Amino acid sequence: MSTHVLTRWEPENTSFWQSEGERVAYRNLWISIPALMLAFSVWMLWSVVVVNLDKAGFTFTKNQLFWLTALPALSGATLRIFYSFLVPIFGGRRWTAISTATLLIPAIGMGMALKDPTTSYPTLLALALLCGLGGGNFSSSMSNISFFFPKAKKGLATGLNAGIGNLGVSVVQFLTPIVISGAMFGALSGDPATFVKDGVEKHIWLQNAGFLWVPFIIVSALAAWFGMNDIADAKASFADQAVIFKRKHNWLMCWLYIGTFGSFIGFSAGLAMLTKSQFPGVNPTQYAFLGPLVGALMRPLGGWISDKLGGARVTLWVFAAMVVAVFGVLHYLPHGGVGGDFQGFLAMFIVLFALTGIGNGSTFRMIPIIFLTERQRDAKGKGEAAQKQALLDAGKESAAVLGFSGAVGAYGGFFIPKSFGTSIDMTGSTDMALYCFVAFYVSCMVITWWFYSRKGAEMPC
Repeated sequence: MSTHVLTRWEPENTSFWQSEGERVAYRNLWISIPALMLAFSVWMLWSVVVVNLDKAGFTFTKNQLFWLTALPALSGATLRIFYSFLVPIFGGRRWTAISTATLLIPAIGMGMALKDPTTSYPTLLALALLCGLGGGNFSSSMSNISFFFPKAKKGLATGLNAGIGNLGVSVVQFLTPIVISGAMFGALSGDPATFVKDGVEKHIWLQNAGFLWVPFIIVSALAAWFGMNDIADAKASFADQAVIFKRKHNWLMCWLYIGTFGSFIGFSAGLAMLTKSQFPGVNPTQYAFLGPLVGALMRPLGGWISDKLGGARVTLWVFAAMVVAVFGVLHYLPHGGVGGDFQGFLAMFIVLFALTGIGNGSTFRMIPIIFLTERQRDAKGKGEAAQKQALLDAGKESAAVLGFSGAVGAYGGFFIPKSFGTSIDMTGSTDMALYCFVAFYVSCMVITWWFYSRKGAEMPC
């Protein structure tokens, strides 16, 4: 058997964890985090590329640009459904290396396509869909890391993996405007496009937005292949994992994760275009990275706080605060072309991003506890062997639910930007979309309170 395969893995065994488990678990986590960060960067490339396409000579309608920002989220969310189940089939090390290497396809493809302003719109749509490969990686990454840590550490571990991984969104939105402004790869960058701003001719190397990530992807894929581990006991077929579709709490947690991560990725994808439409005098690329940065940094904090206070309690308060923050956004938006305060608008969105980050950590803390408690209840009084099997089953089910809920939640990255566009088309403002968000967050509060947070709840966590 390969030296990369762990034939014994008992993270809940204190002596095993302290003697060897902790060191191995954290090594896998530190390799997983940058791989996931790169995945998020590739996934969200179009959110910042679209606002620069006109400078590179591309001419598309506003609706066409919205589709380019929305399609990566659509394909990424769909791929997550499949990726959710692949770690127990292929092994975490193998799949992390392979899935990271696939990011080379959209990165190199965009670098080549963006050199030429005559590249067809269908080609760019195809590349936008391929950027969804980065979105898919989240589900397999979270599923994999959840196997390595004991219950008491899962909140912090998954929070670090996802939270620092989520930083890829703000990294791509911060670095892209910098790297496209110069021939950072020398002759390999190719010729720049030229545009005129304020009477001055300027150059732009939009292709660098794709090429930038290539060396990092290669290094990360190799690190995963040679440095990570597969867990023998974590093997499971799709049929073994498909039991989650019969679990009520799988669907309830999917709903809650749409509210937290769906909001994070949806606001990340749509904020730049929303800012451009509501505050035309503001350059959105100067501010777009701030919200995702705050949200990503808050995710590990959400996991850590939930380890201390309980995930359900934290989640409930997060959704209550998100309702208040959305009303704050509504207050600072212009109405009928009159009023509006960009500083207040941006501040409220940063608060929203911070809350989504905390909620992402708290909901992912809830999932392993729910499924471990449920399986242990089923095995109660059936002997030590049944209890041990319950631990294995709970690990496999919670890993699958972490991945699957991540898949469902990611559809927010498609629906939120499109809801802004639809609301503007139908009513001339974004108010309708924001009121719908409030109603959804209230439903999340009710579910969290009834099933998980109130005294006597069915599954306190």
